Amino acid sequence: MSFGLSHRGLAIALTLALAGTAAAQTPPATPSPADQAATIQAEQDAAWDAVRKVVQRGPVGIPLIDQGTLALPEGYAFVPKQESARLLRASGNSASPTLIGLIFPLSDENWSASIDYTEEGYIRDDDAKDWNADELLTSLKDGTEAENQDRIARGFPPLAVTGWIEVPQYDAGTHRLVWSAKVVETNNPQDQGTANYKTYALGREGYFGLNLVASTATIESDKKYARELLGAISYSPGKRYEDFTEGTDKVAEYGLAALVAGVAAKKLGLIAIIGAFVLKFAKVFVIGFGVFGVALARLFRRKPRDGNVS
Repeated sequence: MSFGLSHRGLAIALTLALAGTAAAQTPPATPSPADQAATIQAEQDAAWDAVRKVVQRGPVGIPLIDQGTLALPEGYAFVPKQESARLLRASGNSASPTLIGLIFPLSDENWSASIDYTEEGYIRDDDAKDWNADELLTSLKDGTEAENQDRIARGFPPLAVTGWIEVPQYDAGTHRLVWSAKVVETNNPQDQGTANYKTYALGREGYFGLNLVASTATIESDKKYARELLGAISYSPGKRYEDFTEGTDKVAEYGLAALVAGVAAKKLGLIAIIGAFVLKFAKVFVIGFGVFGVALARLFRRKPRDGNVS
């Protein structure tokens, strides 16, 4: 008795095998705009569900890794790193590996802030007196443009830095750096833009960065929140800028100007990030709730069933 395939059976088997190979080699269909939008919305909803379980409300002390503390004032909400990174990815941006968390107001103000820490060593501030604001702005514009291909590939609009809102200023007494730039959607002539209000607190081993983002119409009144939060950041003893020991401590390979142009241009995950996040993605999420800040306040005040909100 033979257990082999007949010629006809072998031909059928080979045909089916070749058909399977062809199917396997066929590239997957490109998702339709509707399917892509549904996928984005589903991930945004899931990201916010995760936030509800971990958000902390002030007044509360937030440990900032091994470097210091954020004395989060009353009226503010803090979202830790993991959940913050998911929110940012859901909005079409890449979260920086230096991210510590996001901060939101528990009121009707329409802004958001990120806080991160970069351990690069002691940043010498000698170049602050010689920098050229026009050259720094050009670097920011170039860095934003370089990030756009990734945003477009994931279905999000390209962005552009259009100018200074506040020219970079450095306070040598407090070792604080402040600057602000305007970001707009490149292909949307109706977009009024968002304001990125960047502040830095230098330390012995690196620096904290606080980026507050609001509309250009409200930044003049909203930037006080950035300064309040910056003032709520304190370094632990031994980690302060003035604790630096020449000859033994690590010194960063770049100076203060790089925090505006060089480094920022490489991390424009956090320059244009939250411009899209706050005023675009969040509006989709809070349809029916009114303004962004009110929606967040309601969201954070609503205790989940498991009672895990601090």
